[in-house]
Amino acid sequence: MTGLAAAASQTSTGEAFQFWVLGTVAVIGALSTVLMKKAVHSALSLAGTMIVLAVFYLANGAYFLGVVQIVVYTGAIMMLFLFVVMLVGVTAADSLKETLKGQRWLAAGCGIGFGVLLIAGIGNASLNSFNGLGTANAEHGGNIEGLASLIFTKYVFAFEITGALLITATVGAMVLTHRERTERAKTQREMSEERVRGKQLPPLPAPGVYARHNAVDIPGLLPDGTPSELTVMQTLRNRGQIRDVSNESLDQLKALEQRSEERLGRDNEDEEVAK
Repeated sequence: MTGLAAAASQTSTGEAFQFWVLGTVAVIGALSTVLMKKAVHSALSLAGTMIVLAVFYLANGAYFLGVVQIVVYTGAIMMLFLFVVMLVGVTAADSLKETLKGQRWLAAGCGIGFGVLLIAGIGNASLNSFNGLGTANAEHGGNIEGLASLIFTKYVFAFEITGALLITATVGAMVLTHRERTERAKTQREMSEERVRGKQLPPLPAPGVYARHNAVDIPGLLPDGTPSELTVMQTLRNRGQIRDVSNESLDQLKALEQRSEERLGRDNEDEEVAK
C-alpha cells in the first residue's frame, strides 16, 4: 500500500508536460475572457478554457466529469451564452455604460472574494491529504453513482438554482431582443401610392430576361442588347461579380441574323427558279 501511495503521488514526464502546456492554454484563455473587448471573443475564450478543464478531468480518471464538461458546459451552456450575445448584439460600447449604479465596485468585490476562496482552496489542497478518487468512488459504488448521490442530496438546491438562472437568462435574452413597433404598418394603398410616386413603377425584371443564360450573376439584356444591372442583385453588383455577356450575345445575335438572311435569300432564289 505504501508503494502504491508513493507511485500515485509521483508525476510522470508526460503528465507534467500535459499539465504545463494545457495549463498555460487555460490561463491564457481565462485572461482573454476578461481582457477581450468583444463579448463574442470572450465567450469563445471561456469555451476553450472549459475544453482544457475537460481534458484535465479525463487525464485524472474522472471520465464522467470530463464528458459532462464538454457536452453540458462547453456544448450547451457556452453555446447558449454565444447565442444570447449574438442575439442581443453586445458591443464594446455597451461596457462603458453602467446600467446598474455601482456595478463596477460590486464586480470588483466579487472578484476579490472569489480570489480569496480560490487561494484558500489551493492552500487546503496543499496542506491536507485526501483519500483519492478510488476511495470516493468505492463508497457509493462508482464515479457516476457517487456524483448522482451528491447532486441529488447535498447539492440539490444549488443544482436547481443553476437551472433556474439559465432559464432566466434565456427568457431575458428574448425580452431584450423583442422590439415593439414604433410606427404603424403601412396599408396596401399607401404602399401603392409610394410605388407610383417612385422611380421604378413596373416590377423589376427577373434575371435572364432577354438573355441566353439564367444565372443570377448574368444580367438580362434589354431589347437594344445592352445589359440591365437591375436584373442582378445588389450584393453581386457591389462585389463586382457580374459577368458581362452583352458582347457575346450581340455577336451571336448578329450571326443568327446573318444566317437567317442567307437562308431567306436562298429561299427566295428557289421560289424564283420554281416560277
